[in-house]
Amino acid sequence: MKFLVFKRETVLYVLISGIILTTISAWFILKKGDTVVFNVQNGQNVREIHMVTGEFKTTMKDGTQIESYRWDPGTIFLDKGEKVNLYISGINGEEHPFYIEGTNLKGDVKKGEEVVVPLHFNQSGTYRLICKTHNDKSHSPMIAYIVVK
Repeated sequence: MKFLVFKRETVLYVLISGIILTTISAWFILKKGDTVVFNVQNGQNVREIHMVTGEFKTTMKDGTQIESYRWDPGTIFLDKGEKVNLYISGINGEEHPFYIEGTNLKGDVKKGEEVVVPLHFNQSGTYRLICKTHNDKSHSPMIAYIVVK
């Protein structure tokens, strides 16, 4: 009768190798669905970023209602020189006239509509997307940040 004998080091090596291969495989499978959305315009890839208008409301104990509007996501990251189309959908609030600080970009987002804002920054920095209607500092101002690296 023949017996097959494995050293403890061999068993540990096979076990650790299996765990590493399983982890790497799972990572690739889970990342498979994560793709950056591009739109081809004039032969160039233009990344698409989607943003919505959001609202939070609550009633205080004394019956006073308070509300806060926001852009969601509140921060987006771009590379310097990258071309991006920012799609902003009006979900909450009737109208949000906006501008992007430090640029000539401005527009108006209305409830139930979508606005496309072409972005192309050649200078690094942080640019603020500000709603003109909800910019009161005594409440929560409606500001999003565009960070250009």
